[in-house]
Amino acid sequence: MTGFEGFGGPAVRRAIVIADDAIAAEDAAVAARAAGVQVGDTIGFAALAEALDAIPHADLLLVEAAGIAPALLDSVLPMLALRAQRDRAQIVINFPLDLLDLVSLHLLGGPATLLCDARPEERVAAIALSGGIGGGVQAAERDAERLRRLNAEIARIAEALLKLSRDGPGGDGVRDRAADFVAPPTDDSAPVEITAATVRGAIRARRLRDQYFADGLFADPAWDVLLDLFAARLEGLTVSVSSLCIAAAVPPTTALRWITAMTDAGLLMRREDPSDRRRAFVTLTARAVAGMEGYGQAVAKAGLGWA
Repeated sequence: MTGFEGFGGPAVRRAIVIADDAIAAEDAAVAARAAGVQVGDTIGFAALAEALDAIPHADLLLVEAAGIAPALLDSVLPMLALRAQRDRAQIVINFPLDLLDLVSLHLLGGPATLLCDARPEERVAAIALSGGIGGGVQAAERDAERLRRLNAEIARIAEALLKLSRDGPGGDGVRDRAADFVAPPTDDSAPVEITAATVRGAIRARRLRDQYFADGLFADPAWDVLLDLFAARLEGLTVSVSSLCIAAAVPPTTALRWITAMTDAGLLMRREDPSDRRRAFVTLTARAVAGMEGYGQAVAKAGLGWA
């Protein structure tokens, strides 16, 4: 009985492991069992096309991509995405940093959790969170709470940007929550030029803080992502997923969660690189651009610097 153990019993999710390395496959299986998932077949990448047609339904596809040639991975990831769509399954893929752009091209924004050089506890949490949490996995519960906070923060940022684009500088969208700051009167008919140098200066100032305070104290990946993409837009440059993860100033797996959440919130969108089909670019949506421009105008006319 797929997905259930007896009527009214606890749901039992079943996983397929896709890996060439025996140690990596065992690590994935151990993480799955720790998250309360039943592990079935293990399939190698070379035999994936034939094996996928022969094996039964799976709720979870656990993929270990370390050591896999980019060309082979490029060919099998679309198969896995189609299988996940057919089975209404989730993909949890662990991969090295040099494959980040390729994996993101095929799986970012889909039914997949992307883990870059993940630690064992990150694997357990990701598996447990992909379609429901089993009982008693403390690491997964902590990660679930962080994910809820992340989504709430993304929603808040999206709403703030929407207000900025709708209300304009000085409107309700830029009023301090405590109402203890009032911007000086401004001439809204004279727009202020927003330059890439100004935005890049804000980014450099944010990174300087890390030299004087503990790592992670000022982590704000969503704003770092927005600043980097806005500066790139002003410069006429494109930004790859891997470059954006660096700009987010957090570990790649964390950055990918933020990028995914911001894409779902309508702030970011992905575009394929026409000159390299194994890479994708990330850009701001029109909604996010309007919000960033509104914010830039507001802080400039209030005599403030970019934060």
